[in-house]
Amino acid sequence: MQSANMLLKKILRSSVLPFAAQHGIKKDLFPVSRTLSLSLCLKQDNSCNPSEKLDLDAWKKVMKSGLQEEVSETVSEHKELSTLAAAREILEMWRLAGRSVPENISEEQLKTFMECPSKSAKKKYLRYLNLKELYKKNDKRKMNEKRERRLETQEQASKIDETRRNSFICLWASCMDRAYSWRVAQSMIFGQPLVFDMSFEKDMSVREVANTVRQIVLSESSNRRSVDPFHIHFCNFKDDSLYHKEFVKHYREAWGKLLITATDQCYTEVFPKDKLIYLTADSPKVMKTFDHDKIYIIGSMVDRSIKTGVSLARAKRLGLETAALPLEKYLLWNAGAKNLTLDQMMHILLTLKDTGDWKKALEFVPKRKYCGFVSRPVHELKKSLNLINTLKLGKRKEEVREQFAKNYSKKLMQK
Repeated sequence: MQSANMLLKKILRSSVLPFAAQHGIKKDLFPVSRTLSLSLCLKQDNSCNPSEKLDLDAWKKVMKSGLQEEVSETVSEHKELSTLAAAREILEMWRLAGRSVPENISEEQLKTFMECPSKSAKKKYLRYLNLKELYKKNDKRKMNEKRERRLETQEQASKIDETRRNSFICLWASCMDRAYSWRVAQSMIFGQPLVFDMSFEKDMSVREVANTVRQIVLSESSNRRSVDPFHIHFCNFKDDSLYHKEFVKHYREAWGKLLITATDQCYTEVFPKDKLIYLTADSPKVMKTFDHDKIYIIGSMVDRSIKTGVSLARAKRLGLETAALPLEKYLLWNAGAKNLTLDQMMHILLTLKDTGDWKKALEFVPKRKYCGFVSRPVHELKKSLNLINTLKLGKRKEEVREQFAKNYSKKLMQK
C-alpha cells in the first residue's frame, strides 16, 4: 500500500503536476488525485485492515505547498505590476507639475528608479533621463532641419537649372566668362603682379590651410571679375603641398586652366627686391598711397591663434620693405587684432588700384571691427580726449593752459 502510494506521488510530481501547471488546472488537481489514490488502493486490497489508513494529511500538505508557491508567484507579479503603475502615475504627476521628468520611460528605467536608495538619487536619475530624452529630440530636430535644407537646396538647384536652360542666359554667361578670361589673360602680360606667399604651411593646421585656400579662391574670383585685374603669382608653391591638394579639391578640372602663375621659386628670385613690399599688420610703417609700380606681397596664412610677427619676421629676414594698412588713420578701431582675411585684402587692393580712395577701399573691412570713419586726424582726437579727461579729473587751470599752449605752438611751427 505504501509502495503504491509512493509510486503515485512520483508519477504526479514528474508528469501530472508540470502539465497542470502549464495549462492552469492545478487548482482542480487535488480532488482528482485523491480519488485516484483511493480507487487504486481499493483495487489492490479490498481486505485491508482498518489500521492501514491513507496518509491524507501529508498528501494535503504536499498539494497545498505547490498551490501556495504558485499563488505567491502570481501575488508577487501583481504586486510588482501595481508598484510600477503607481510609480508611473507619480512620475506623470511630477512631469505635469513642471519637474524634470522624461515623457517616455520604460519598465527597466522604472525599476532602476525604484531601486534608487535616496530621493536625491532618484531626482538625479530622472534628470539624467530627461536630458537624454532632450538630446534625442534635439538630434531628431536637427536631422529634420538638415533634410528640409537639403530639399530646399535641391529645389533651388532645380530652379537654377531651369533658368540655365534658357538659351539667352547661357549665351550671356558664356560671353561674360570669355570677357573675364580675356581681361585676366591681358593682365598676365601687361598687368600689375600680386604675390601670394605660400610658405606658411608649417605654421598652420590642416583646417587652417583649407580655410586659407578657400579665401584665396574667393580672392581669385573677385580679381577675375574686376575691371583691371592683378596678375596673381603663387610663390613658394610646391606640387606635393597641402595647398595644392586643397586647390585641386576646389577647382577640380579647372585647376589646369586657371590663369595664374604658380612657381616653387621665392619672389625675391622672380622680381627685383627694390620693387617688393610685404603687406603685414605687424609692420611699423603705414601705407599712405597705392603705388602702381610696386609689387605687393600677401602672406597666405590664416592663423586663429594669431601668432604676431610671423610674416614681418620673414620679410625682415629677406630684407624687404614692409607696410601696413592705415586702419587707425581712417577708422575708429575697436579692441582686437587688425588682421584681415585674404579676400578682404584683395577687395581693398582692387578698389585702391581703381579709385585710390581709402574710404571706399576700407568699406570692405567688417563693420564689427570699427565704430565708424574718422572725420579728423587721430592725433588731434587723442589730444582733445586728453584735455577732456584732465578737466574731468579737476586739475588746475594753469596746467591745462600750459598743455594747450604747447600744443598750439607745435601746430604753428608745423604750419
